Amino acid sequence: MRIIRDYKFVAPEDKGASVAIGNFDGVHIGHQSVIDLARKAAPDAPLGIMTFEPHPREYFAPDAPAFRLTSAETRAHRLEKLGVKRLYELPFNTALSSLTPEEFARDVIADGLGLTHVVVGADFCFGKGRAGTAQDLETFGKDLGFNVTIAPLVQADDGQVSSTSIRAALSDGRPRDAAKMLGHWHRIDGPVIGGEQRGRDLGFPTANMSIDGLHQPKHGVYAVLVDVLDGPHAGSYHGASSIGVRPMFGTNTANIETFLFDFSGDLYGATLSVALVDYLRPEQKFDGLDALIAQMDRDCAQCRDILAAL
Repeated sequence: MRIIRDYKFVAPEDKGASVAIGNFDGVHIGHQSVIDLARKAAPDAPLGIMTFEPHPREYFAPDAPAFRLTSAETRAHRLEKLGVKRLYELPFNTALSSLTPEEFARDVIADGLGLTHVVVGADFCFGKGRAGTAQDLETFGKDLGFNVTIAPLVQADDGQVSSTSIRAALSDGRPRDAAKMLGHWHRIDGPVIGGEQRGRDLGFPTANMSIDGLHQPKHGVYAVLVDVLDGPHAGSYHGASSIGVRPMFGTNTANIETFLFDFSGDLYGATLSVALVDYLRPEQKFDGLDALIAQMDRDCAQCRDILAAL
């Protein structure tokens, strides 16, 4: 997959794609259906995605709480696994956000990227002030030489699939509901960072990862599937994770700590992908370390049973 970040300077081989446009946060089943439409609409053209970095919501409200389900790197990895060949990851800045809908259609889609086909969701808005609609884009395409497909919104058993509804499920401690909408387990990816090694002292050495910049699932203990993506211990494991601020040990920045079952080795610097399967319990402060260790034993036993049943 090739990543293109400047629509004004595009190599000839990176033009002519059939593209789905959106933020693709989480790459959920609604996103996947839009990508499939782009694939089928022009099967002889490279399959592409047009998205924006930073997310427009981050640009307009930089001090708002973190909301992203995936980082740009994780999003790109998942899109590549879906067969995307061109990722147009355009910088969302003052210049881009100031384009009128017609200017965006002409300067970015037609003249800049030279797209042959564009697929957008029925609720798609674009251009300055989000003034342009999917129907407007269809009209511009007829004049500017690209085709447009408007994709219907995807419904799940309990309503419309959206990144917002997935965040709500994760905030409620319902990772399986989130997974139904995502089409895959919700994963937290990143490098293992140094911690204070309390878990090792307690008999539960953990791999610590930052969740800075991401939507925080409900704090507490989870049964997890873990992929170690690189290094000498690359492979798949079962485990237990704690997401939160570790109330037994003072005031801390929220992170995720993961204990891999039946594992021995050094994971510092390795990249992990931790999939949330089931929520067990909230964070709590115990009367002492013995009570904490006893609860961790129970948590791990419960996680083993949950994961063995998958």
